[in-house]
Amino acid sequence: MNRRKYLQTMAAAGAVAAVDEAAGAAAAAPPIQLHVDLDVDAAKEKELVSNFQTIFKPTIRKQPGFVEVKLMKLRKAMKGSAPANTSYRLLISFQTEAQRVTWVATADHQRVWPSIEKNLKGEKFSAVLFDLV
Repeated sequence: MNRRKYLQTMAAAGAVAAVDEAAGAAAAAPPIQLHVDLDVDAAKEKELVSNFQTIFKPTIRKQPGFVEVKLMKLRKAMKGSAPANTSYRLLISFQTEAQRVTWVATADHQRVWPSIEKNLKGEKFSAVLFDLV
């Protein structure tokens, strides 16, 4: 191998390694997690759970950067008090906050979020964003 070709190969390998390292660092960063507390109408609980399983969850799972989504029903406060006006908590996790914000702006989100929101008492919910560490 001649010297010029060797140097070109080494430069290209270095560039690829730098790109791989940057991508790996972004992928290794802890994801974000959004906790959405829902005040669900008791008469609409079954519909909420069904819509979550058949509409919301299959759609969000296809989004870039998606990590996980869970719907949890509050059982009881073990210590202190439970969040006010909360019977369910929706847990949404993406690799980055930018990816979550992009998901919220999609036509898919605009189509599926009402299937959750329509089961709330007066459309009441609160949302808290966490960085996982």
